[in-house]
Order: sequence, then structure tokens, then C-alpha cells
Amino acid sequence: MNAVKLEIRFCKKGLLRYISHLDVLRLFQRAVRRADLPVALSQGFTPHYRISFDNALKLGVESDNEKAVFKLKEWLDPKEFTRRMNEKLPEGIMVLECKKRF
Repeated sequence: MNAVKLEIRFCKKGLLRYISHLDVLRLFQRAVRRADLPVALSQGFTPHYRISFDNALKLGVESDNEKAVFKLKEWLDPKEFTRRMNEKLPEGIMVLECKKRF
């Protein structure tokens, strides 16, 4: 099966509104690794997870509508993806919605 893209909508609230965009990126990478999700890796000398985020949110601002796209190596049900991510994400960041991106 070809690679699948899942688009998530997540919130950033509470004390975690004070973490930078790069820290949010690292936080999601750690959560993917801990949840053992089949996120694709880039090709090259230093592979990294294929995750892309919308525009960076200003430091100290809360949001209920941040978006990210995860490229997966294999199909995973969006509900299962959401459940596994939310188990590994800290309080203040939560996946609210996940759907297949066409």
C-alpha cells in the first residue's frame, strides 16, 4: 500500500502555550516514537519523521486549531492514531481531530 497522509487538528493550552514551535515539533516526534506509530522517515543522511506543521503560533498564545500532517508508511485508522498520540502527549497538547488527507 502507498504512503498515507493523516491530517490532525490539535490544541495548545495552559502552560504549554509558552513552548516554542521547535519544541512543539520535538514534542510530537517524541510522542510518535513512544506511541510506536508508523510515521515515514525522510531519505538521506539524517532521517527525520515526515511531519509538517502549518504556520508557527506565537509564543504564549493558546489555540484550538493548530494543524499538522503526518506521512505514514502504512495505513492506521485515524481514531487509533488519535488515541495513541493522546496517550503520549503531555497535558496541554491534545489531538482533537484526525482524518485522512487526499
